[in-house]
Amino acid sequence: MAKRTNKRKQIKKKLLHQYRLVVLNEETFEERFSFKLSRLNVFVVGSLFAIFLIVSTILLIAFTPLREYIPGYSSTSLRLKAMALNEKTDSLANQLAYNEQLYGSIKKALLGDIEDLPANNDSIMNAIRLEQLELNMAPSRQDSLLRAEVAQEDKYNLLESATRGTNFVLFPPVSGKLSDGYDPEEKHYAVDVAVDENTPVKAVADGTVIFSEWTAETGNVIILEHNFGLISIYKHNASLTKQQGDLVKAGEVIAIAGSTGKYSTGHHLHFELWSDGYPVNPTNFIDFE
Repeated sequence: MAKRTNKRKQIKKKLLHQYRLVVLNEETFEERFSFKLSRLNVFVVGSLFAIFLIVSTILLIAFTPLREYIPGYSSTSLRLKAMALNEKTDSLANQLAYNEQLYGSIKKALLGDIEDLPANNDSIMNAIRLEQLELNMAPSRQDSLLRAEVAQEDKYNLLESATRGTNFVLFPPVSGKLSDGYDPEEKHYAVDVAVDENTPVKAVADGTVIFSEWTAETGNVIILEHNFGLISIYKHNASLTKQQGDLVKAGEVIAIAGSTGKYSTGHHLHFELWSDGYPVNPTNFIDFE
């Protein structure tokens, strides 16, 4: 027990023993300054300095741009680039889905491959006429005149555009006599308009050229994409004046009518109108004569 007490006293004495640190001029040995030290003071000061150094380093790494140079930390620029790439990837995915849907519509339009043709405006109008015949409703003269006036005003309003509050009018691509009409039962989802040779073919509305190529069956074909999910198709042209990606205005010349392709039977325009991936009767919205 006495030995332990003596040992503690010795350790305490060593820790508290005073030393004098003197700084001298090397040439004159003149004392510049001095101060007293002990082992305990040196230990305490050294520990505090180490703690301060560690804390300062942590703060410097955590709250300054210097952390970008430390392995394991991502830089701000990399995070911004990652966010931008993520947004771009989402946009590309949406655009890819839209393009796939668009290409599907173009494929069906070119091949005429439609498995389930939904009820369109023609079937609805036929159903209305049948109901009227069954009910044997005889409208008055004034009612007939009013209906004719309204029908003439709405003839050129495409599909649901009138209900959307948008005045969307279709421009006749050509003027001429219909040589073959719209017949879904025979899978003829178009109207054939007889025209003279080199007749200009015009865009029915503002849009973008999404197809402008030669095909063996239908010759020179040009397809336009318009608003409201509408696609217009022009086949058997002698030549095309627009290329894929071009923007066109309503009434702008996009082709020259002719008689090209395996299925052509003379100078005419084979014109199709598609809405949301399904064909509609162009004569419901365009007066060709």
